Parts: sequence; C-alpha cells; structure tokens
Amino acid sequence: MREIVLDTETTGLNPYDNPRHRIVEIGAVEVFNQVATGKTYHQYIQPERDMPKEAFEVHGIGEDFLADKPLFAAIAQDFLDFVGDSQMVIHNAEFDMRFLNAELEWAGKPTLPNSQALDTLKIARKKFPGSPASLDALCRRFGIDNSAREKHGALLDSEILADVYLELTGGKQPDFGLSQTKSNTAQQQQDDNWRPKPRPNALPSRLTDEEKAAHAAFVEALGKDTIWSRLS
Repeated sequence: MREIVLDTETTGLNPYDNPRHRIVEIGAVEVFNQVATGKTYHQYIQPERDMPKEAFEVHGIGEDFLADKPLFAAIAQDFLDFVGDSQMVIHNAEFDMRFLNAELEWAGKPTLPNSQALDTLKIARKKFPGSPASLDALCRRFGIDNSAREKHGALLDSEILADVYLELTGGKQPDFGLSQTKSNTAQQQQDDNWRPKPRPNALPSRLTDEEKAAHAAFVEALGKDTIWSRLS
C-alpha cells in the first residue's frame, strides 16, 4: 500500500485570517508497504505576504529566502500528482489539511477529502493516553534520532514522522517476531533447506593426462614414507 507522509510550514495558524496565512513549505515522503522508497516531494512557496516573527521563530524561513520561490498555484498540480489517491499520514492532520485545501481552493484545484488523511497525533494519544504526543516526544519514546531538528522543516519533519509512524503501527519490521505456533517438524524442515546437498553428478576433472602423469611422477620421487603416498 502506497502512503504519503506529509508536513507543511506556514505563516500562521489559520488560512482564513485577514490577511490570509499561507503555506511556505511542503515536504512529503513516499512509503510503500511500510518501507520508505526514497522518493520525496519538497517545495518552498512564495506566500505573497510578510512572514510574522512568531512563524519565523518556528521554522526559520524568511521573506528574502522565499522571494524567488513559485506561488502555490504554480506547483499545485505537481503536488496533487505526487499525492494521487494515496493515504496521507500527517501529525495533527486537521491543521495541514485546512491549509492544503484552502490553497487548492484558491488555486482553482480540487480539494483533498479529509478521509484521505491519517492523523498520527490521534493515534499516539489513543495508544499512549496522558503522555506527550508531540513529534519530539514520540522520537524520545521510540529512540528516533531527531538531533538535526533545530527548527521545524517540512521535509525533515516528514522523514522523522515516517519513522514515528512505522513505530506507532508496529515497528519497522512487523513480522520480525517469528510465530511460535510453528511445529518442530516444520521448523526442522525450514532449517534443513539451507544445507548444501551432494551434486547428483560429479564435475568432470579439469586435469589433463599430462598433468596427471607429472603429478604421479612427482609423488613417486618423494618416496614411500610421504603423506602423499599414504593417501594415494
């Protein structure tokens, strides 16, 4: 099953404020059957507005850096093509989906159904009630290295979230624990499968007649008390 682990960075908390808050970065990681494929989507976006100090302190993305980046309308179709109809895995999905659908609506593109998003924040709160469920807290719980996360960044956060998501849903190797219901006979058959078997037909000798004669003469010259003589 193909899934897209996704994160956004924005200029604020509500896209429908006046002035509008906008998305400034999208990062996404493709996961197939719970394994990251290495395929990613990453885009910085010109928000057509100033960058509030509070938002800059969160992600460190400034107005000067974004000045030459494309508008959302210019990248909207590429983003939709990458996501397709795959399930999106998002931490606090309501926030990101509100912004994504506002941007898609303003760009004249079809919006994404909320049912297409899986919220890892809700999963974490259900699995660990009463415990912190932020991305950093879950990294500490699962022993995931997030030392590079000095500030929020959409692509880095989506890569970290992909690791967290796999742990939340059973770990990176869900079938690592072998079933204990295997019979001893079945286990023995499995163990025997790796053992080398005798060749049905011996390989032909690669020695020529001249080489065989030369070797026999050499052994004979060594005398009767040599190991070669006792083994022949």
